[in-house]
Amino acid sequence: MNSAVTIDDIEAARERIAGAVRRTPVLRAAPMRAPAINGGDLWFKLECLQITGSFKARGAVNKLRTLTDAEADRGLVTASSGNHAKGVAYAGWIGGLPARIYLPEGTPADKLDALAAWGAEAIVHGPVWDEANAAALADAEKNGLVYFHPFADPVVVAGQGTIGLEILDDLPRVDTVVVAIGGGGLSAGVALAVKALKPDVRVVGVEPVGAPTLYESLKAQDVIELPAITTIVGTLAPRRSDRLNYDIIAATVDEIVLVDDEEMRAAARWLWREMNIAAELSGAATTAALLNGRIALAPEERVCAIVCGAGTDGIGG
Repeated sequence: MNSAVTIDDIEAARERIAGAVRRTPVLRAAPMRAPAINGGDLWFKLECLQITGSFKARGAVNKLRTLTDAEADRGLVTASSGNHAKGVAYAGWIGGLPARIYLPEGTPADKLDALAAWGAEAIVHGPVWDEANAAALADAEKNGLVYFHPFADPVVVAGQGTIGLEILDDLPRVDTVVVAIGGGGLSAGVALAVKALKPDVRVVGVEPVGAPTLYESLKAQDVIELPAITTIVGTLAPRRSDRLNYDIIAATVDEIVLVDDEEMRAAARWLWREMNIAAELSGAATTAALLNGRIALAPEERVCAIVCGAGTDGIGG
């Protein structure tokens, strides 16, 4: 595949971010009490235990460590509904650099508090990520800040792809990897890494019914913009992805399935009850797809579902 990101880029990212991010564990789900798994051998890749609480620290630190001194001195800016924001705030903290984060309205208060703890400046702007992102881009241009895109940056995608390397290291006989899709940086990086090293491994993406950005783009065979977002899961809800992510996903992701908000909420509760895993709704998306039979599994098929973010938004109530 001719790609702006290669397996060599992902291998280099693993070396670059070593020591600044956690190598997260995989945890086996046994015994299973979910008929839809069909006797499969289910494992979870616990990026919910990553520093800052999600995989986003990987891409942000990789981006940080590719900057020149002159670029770093300008300061960092990004837009995010939460997890990428914390990743960039953390990158700024370890680099001793100012970081300004634009967030959409409705971002949970605990994520705003986390940004402050890492020393970042948070600015709430617009109802969805796209509006916050436009403000961040304008700020970058006006004030010369270095913009960290949450998903449409080859360096960020390579950082997220290190998860795929770790999965193959820990589960060399994995049959299927399941990954949530928001803008597509995580899924593109993971799928690229997995397919480059083990082409026969199936990669399944999961999106919300209320934000099927890549699902609809692949149907249209082009990058499309959704007219509206109806999911409450803001971390999986850009109206538009990017050509970079689309091209990689089109070439490497075997299938995309959809889950609704209540299925993600039920899956988050299941993860807490059965596995003692505190996952935010986006982090429970892959589990929701499995528990609700969206992904056909053969008996004894070894599956790794990425739990991409920590949280308690789906546990209570």
